[in-house]
This record gives sequence, structure tokens and C-alpha cells, in this order.
Amino acid sequence: MSIQIVERAPAALSVRELVAGYVRPGGSAPEAVVHGVSLELERGQTLALVGQSGSGKSTLALAAAGLLPANGRVLSGSVHIGEQHVTHYSRRQWLPLRGRVVGFVPQDPLSSLDPLQRVGDQLAQALRLHRVAERYDARSQAVALLERVGIDQPERRYDAYPHELSGGQLQRVLIAIAISANPSLLIADEPTSALDVTVQQTVLDLIGDLQRERELAVLFITHDLALAHDRADELVVLRGGRAVEKGPVQQVLEAPRDAYTIKLVSDAPALAPSRYAALRKPGLALVAEPPAIVVEGLGKHYPGAPGQSPALDAVDLDVASGSIHALVGESGSGKTTLARIVSGLLGYSKGRVNVLGRTLPSEPPASNHHAAALQYVYQNALAAMDPRYTVGQVIEEPLRIHAPLNGVQRLDLVRDMLDQLALPADILDRRPREISGGQRQRVALGRALVLQPRILVLDEPTSALDVSVQAQLIELLLKLQARYRLTYLFISHDLSLVRQIADEVSVLAGGRRVETGRAQQIFHAPAHAYTQRLIGAIPGQGALRSAA
Repeated sequence: MSIQIVERAPAALSVRELVAGYVRPGGSAPEAVVHGVSLELERGQTLALVGQSGSGKSTLALAAAGLLPANGRVLSGSVHIGEQHVTHYSRRQWLPLRGRVVGFVPQDPLSSLDPLQRVGDQLAQALRLHRVAERYDARSQAVALLERVGIDQPERRYDAYPHELSGGQLQRVLIAIAISANPSLLIADEPTSALDVTVQQTVLDLIGDLQRERELAVLFITHDLALAHDRADELVVLRGGRAVEKGPVQQVLEAPRDAYTIKLVSDAPALAPSRYAALRKPGLALVAEPPAIVVEGLGKHYPGAPGQSPALDAVDLDVASGSIHALVGESGSGKTTLARIVSGLLGYSKGRVNVLGRTLPSEPPASNHHAAALQYVYQNALAAMDPRYTVGQVIEEPLRIHAPLNGVQRLDLVRDMLDQLALPADILDRRPREISGGQRQRVALGRALVLQPRILVLDEPTSALDVSVQAQLIELLLKLQARYRLTYLFISHDLSLVRQIADEVSVLAGGRRVETGRAQQIFHAPAHAYTQRLIGAIPGQGALRSAA
């Protein structure tokens, strides 16, 4: 009797004891940020890398794809793509692998596509570069690929420029480029972090379909543990550039052993449904006072082609004093337009807007008279700050504009605000780019709160933050609300978070309000089909069912 030996096919990606880092400006020796990480990814499998910002996720992925920047270095260890030892491949050696063996989907589609080229031409260029298509049939193949990744009207979208497409459409274009040469390994670096839940679901379903069709191996980098639970087979948890836990995804997330992993899971709203229960004050909200915000029949039309749909159409909204009122809906539903109108930053075409008993004019004046009572906190904190200012100047600026105080009095208020935000005093003299994302978001809050407003309009304040920094920020917001009896108009595509912290929810679709009500009612018995679709797309619901 002979014994047949079946050789095991090499893994799609094998990383062994990898140490990688960067040469910092002014330095000579590289500083390691990934320390001895090992992982193995088989064909047809998905491995998720999770961890806080700065944990080394993207550096590991870039090293695996041969895409480290000029100051990046692999210091030791090895990377194998299939049978090829690619650890120290040169740019020329990587060329035949790029696209054909390894596809890469970056996080930010706008900065990854040439704004001066039509998206279809960029896809056709990738097809020609990888010799998948000749010049004469590159357009037809590109259109077919756009259709394959779920872009409607692909012939017309081919001729669009990046700024003319939505975030979800741009992300699909990047996926089309990444898979154009039929790679065996797809590396996706936070591919859905800026997308709403339904578009996120569609994009990840597309990757899953392609994976099954082509036996793709997917390295999925994310800070969303609920997505990792739903989409990955294996999980590697990074902290400070080291793998602190790894294994099958359900085992790691449902029975974590490392204290860091336990903290990550407990901070993820989708996996910890009672995370903020102790900080919520049900008796504080919805008190018998006049509403803080009343919107009636609001309409907003932007100049454009005749027959263009309005950005807002006959929207009604009541926000109770002392409450957290969430605005939810897909991208383009009108959430930010409504928030900017309420904040006095944008005019409106018809209807009425009343804030704290004052009716806002249809065209905002040059000076925003109710800025002291209502403050707007932008999604991108860095873009909302003057890069020439120090942190102290950023927080102080509203006081210089609106408060009759001298410099010493203003500085005292700024320092008091830093204490309330749990920020160190030495941060005052730093520039916004010299502090972390979580610190920047706190500074943006401090700038808004220093005038002691009664209302905060928060536009996706946590969308770019990892779960632990998000948890710190939400805890701070809830404590400040309880302390000052603030009213929040809260915009978010994180419905797991909205379910925990909101008193009331209004759902927007296509510029119309399709449903409104108490948060528990909306999430447990949504009446409108659109709301049902939104809630059905929330990631991590399988984890909650298995935990129950």
C-alpha cells in the first residue's frame, strides 16, 4: 500500500517575524513601528487586522504590498506572496506582481484618483498597463468592469471625473482597478470607513462575491470590530506594532483573552450594546420646555439643471431641549445640508427655521448672530482649524470674536476648557497637525464649548476615530451634556452608536424626512422600508445574537 503525499499549496500571504519602520525627519536610523509580527493568509480566506490608530496596521499592509514610502524600511523578518520571497524586492521586481498578483484598495478614494482624469480612463489605463486589454477594447472592458462592481449607468460614469461621483461609487472604482488584472491577493486598507451602512454593506458584499468567484485572499484592515466579526475568518489584533492576540474571528471577539482586546470589544458599540447606559440620563432629555430647534416645511434648492431634485424637500423637525436628536440616512440624504441651515451657515429656499425662539433669515447674514448659542462641530477637525494657529489660539478665537474679555480672562477660560476636556496643558502651544486625531476632535469640541452654547450640532464627530478614542469622546460628550444641559443635533452613519445615545431619531432619504420617533421605537419597530433597510445593514448583529 503506497502513501500519497499531497503537497500543501503555499499561502497567498505569509509574514514571518516582520519588523518595519521609518526614518523620521532629521533622523538617520529607522524607528521600528511593527515589531516581529507573523501572520498567514490562505487563498479564499479573509484575515482582518484590527487595533487603534498607530498600532501598525497600515504599515504592515504597505510592507506586505511593497508600498512603503521612501522613508519606510523592512528591518528584519520576511514576506512571501505565494512562493515568491518579496521582502526586499526592488520597485522593478514588484512591477509584474502589482495588480496581477496583489491588488490594493486604499482608504481615501479622492486622494487616490487623478482629479483631472475621467474615472473610466484611469480604469482603462490599468487594464492596458497590466496587458489585460488593448487600446481598441480597453473602454468596453472598463465599462464592463464598472458594471461588474455595481456602478449604475457605467457608460455614463466612465466619462465622469472623481468629484462627480459619490464616495461609494469612488470606492467601487478603486475596487475595479484593484481587481482589473485578476489578482490572487487583495489588500483593503479601511475601504469603508467613510461610507454609510448601506453603501458599506454593498461594497463589502461585492468584495465577498469576487472572493468566492476568484478564490481571492483578502487582507482587511479596519478599526470596526463589528465589520471584522461579520466579514473575516481570522483576526490579528495589533497594539503598539505587536500582535497581542490572533485566531478565528469569533473566538477572539467573543472570548477575548488579552486585556487590550477585551477593551477594544467593550468600546465597540455594535458588540457592547450597553456601553453608555450608565452615562445616559433619560430624565434629563425631553423635558417640558419649548423645543430648542423647530423646522417647518424646509426646502433647499441648489442652482443646477432644470428639474434637479431639491437637497431638502418639505422637512419638519422638532429637537427637544436637553435631548440628543440624531439625524441618520445615506450619503446625499440631506443631513449635513439640514444641519448647516439650522446652524445659520447656509440659506434655505422655503419654510421656517426657529432656533431657541429666534427665526433664522432665509439668507444668513455675514455675521452669525446666534453663534454664541449654537455651535457647529465639523466632521474633519483638522480642516476646520487654521493650520497657522496654535491649539490655544484655535480654542480662544471664538472668545476674541464674541466675548468682551481681555487676554488674561480668555486664557483662563481656555485653560479651564483644557481641564474639562482632559487635555494636557502643554498642548496649548502645539499646532493642530502636531496632535493626535482624538486630541484634535477634543480641541474642536473645546472651541465650540468655550462660548458656553446651549446647542451643539455634531456632524459625524467620530467617523475617523478608532473605537477606543470614539468611546472617550462619546463619554465626554455625555458628561458635558449632563453638566450643562446641552442639546445635541447628532449626525452619524454609525447606527449602533446612535441606538445607544440618542433620545430621538429622524431618518432622511433623498432630502425628505421619512420617519421620526423615539430611538427605541425606530430601532425596534421601524415603520418605513428605507429605515428597515438601514437598520438591517448594521454590522455586528450576528455577534449580538450569538452573545444572547
